[in-house]
Amino acid sequence: MQTTLSAEAVVTGTGQPWSFWLNWLNDINASALVHKDIVSALLAEHKISHWWAQMLVVQYEQAIGRRVPGQDCSGRFSVSVSKTLVGSVDDALAFWQQLVANADEFSGVVVSSTPVVSQTEKWRYWRCNLADGSRVNVNISQKASGKTSLSIQQEKLESTEQVEHWRSYWKAYLK
Repeated sequence: MQTTLSAEAVVTGTGQPWSFWLNWLNDINASALVHKDIVSALLAEHKISHWWAQMLVVQYEQAIGRRVPGQDCSGRFSVSVSKTLVGSVDDALAFWQQLVANADEFSGVVVSSTPVVSQTEKWRYWRCNLADGSRVNVNISQKASGKTSLSIQQEKLESTEQVEHWRSYWKAYLK
């Protein structure tokens, strides 16, 4: 079974090697179950973290051909790019809002919803939907004193080709 995590990481994180998990998943006929039900079964039966249960199921689903790397359980893809900026989270949000102030499309895809801005004590968010059904999420957080991380995530993409297109687009957009 080809995995994206090292064998050592799996044993350290779960207490068992991949072979144990693969046998267990096959024993419960996991290939006939949906993602969330497999995760629930793992958590009910084994003392591992939710994160590790998710990782094991994703690896299993990739091994049986249910999904490819980067694909979520709905069959869609997402991409994320980020940039470190000088200033506060509010400065970074202002930078982003100025950058997109007159944008009614991104890479030729029309913005189909009015952007929504929200915040918590530590985070700033900017979100909008695009006409192709995808969604753009901008997440801003304090990285270090005087620096912030601005991350653009686009979700609900249909293919790895779209992932690469949007990765290039957003990287260029942030330059």
